[in-house]
Amino acid sequence: MTHDPTEESLQAAREAVSRAGNGPQRFDAGLRLAECLLQAGEVAQAREAGDELEAQAGQDPLSLARVGGFHTACSRFEAAHRCHLAALALRPGDSRLAYNAASSAVAVGDIDEAERLFERVIALDPDDHDAWQNRSTLRTWSEERNHVDELGRLAASLPSDHPGRAPVCYALAKELEDLGRHEAAFAWLQRGAAARRRRLDYDVGADVATLARLADVFDADWLAGSAAPAESGPLFILGLPRSGTTLTDRMLSGHDSVASLGEVSTLAMAVTRLAGEGDRTTLVTRAAHIDPVTLGAAYLRGTRAHGVDAPWLIDKTPLNFLYLGLLRRALPGAKVVHLRRHPLDSCYAIYKTLFRMGYPFSYSLQDVGRYYLAYHRLMGHWRRNLGGFFLDVDYEALVDDPETQVRRMLDFTGLDWDPACLAPERRDTPAATASAAQVRRPVYRSSVGRWRCYERQLAPLAGKLREGGVPL
Repeated sequence: MTHDPTEESLQAAREAVSRAGNGPQRFDAGLRLAECLLQAGEVAQAREAGDELEAQAGQDPLSLARVGGFHTACSRFEAAHRCHLAALALRPGDSRLAYNAASSAVAVGDIDEAERLFERVIALDPDDHDAWQNRSTLRTWSEERNHVDELGRLAASLPSDHPGRAPVCYALAKELEDLGRHEAAFAWLQRGAAARRRRLDYDVGADVATLARLADVFDADWLAGSAAPAESGPLFILGLPRSGTTLTDRMLSGHDSVASLGEVSTLAMAVTRLAGEGDRTTLVTRAAHIDPVTLGAAYLRGTRAHGVDAPWLIDKTPLNFLYLGLLRRALPGAKVVHLRRHPLDSCYAIYKTLFRMGYPFSYSLQDVGRYYLAYHRLMGHWRRNLGGFFLDVDYEALVDDPETQVRRMLDFTGLDWDPACLAPERRDTPAATASAAQVRRPVYRSSVGRWRCYERQLAPLAGKLREGGVPL
């Protein structure tokens, strides 16, 4: 019998809740159970547990903050914002609670409130350097309104090994770029990325090997194997981060037959649970032996449990491109849209974004280039062997002629035209991505060709991509 650590953790959490009863450990045990339910893919039960925990938290600000964090993990951003605001109201001088409220304000689209709250965090705790960086992402700053001088003084005061060095450098680079000071912007970006990279124990070679292994294991013979029954409903939008997936998500979810789940880990968690424990190589090999019917059913159960009702549900998790082989057999009725972007714009956009917990390859141009080449090869493999299972959409074409590209995607999905898709800025749904503030704007093309502002600095990267067969 396969060892299932997820089920063991779930059982242990249930026993802890039973032992706690109505005692002082009840909240902690209940939160642990909720987290285990989410990890096990029992999203509906996890969401119910979150609501119960919110009621239990009462007037305790720290408990409310923890529930807010759990709501965020469940992609319930409005509920998270409610909890974080309640916690801050109970303890208005707590900078961490203010930070939580600011972050959740970004997710629900209240950019003005987010700015006020980040200003509050900085006033309460000037050493919260993440708040400085998050504030910089909220707007396009101007010569009349920016924080360049104070950010410059702060950056100069921090040693190269200080943990706040990276976020402050990223903030300064962002605002300098907004002002068109590209040489200075790139110099500070390099300093910030290098500071972040030094703090990571990461080898891009492991990721490169994993992507190559996926193509080896999920080869033409495997992809030709029997598939689960086709069931329509899932709509995947995927690609590298910062390639236009969020914009596409918000455009398509404007259709009256489409709703978005945002970035959810439902597919990755289902694959991990069903494949079992092991290192990367072992997991890829085991994933090829997962029963497609079981995987498809687990995914659909997990996404439907979010309580979002629409004929088509968008899963906008960029790295789902890793699982295209599994998707083809587990969910053959799904529709998949792959966003791609000019390679140098794509790599630069990744490099200039402080992702923190995700995408560790983003903090070195060498790492970005190696990962991009591995991605390029894997997508070529999927394209050769998966026929018309996914639709390639170029970001540049999307922002140049939105109607034509949206019509292509709707035709591919089998949906009629809906003009609401052309006004993504009117969507009031939450967005918890690196571009959460940008998606509140009408479609814009100012990011197209941005790499040309840094052509000299990106020349080595361009050379490596050309050597790897990537057309520029």
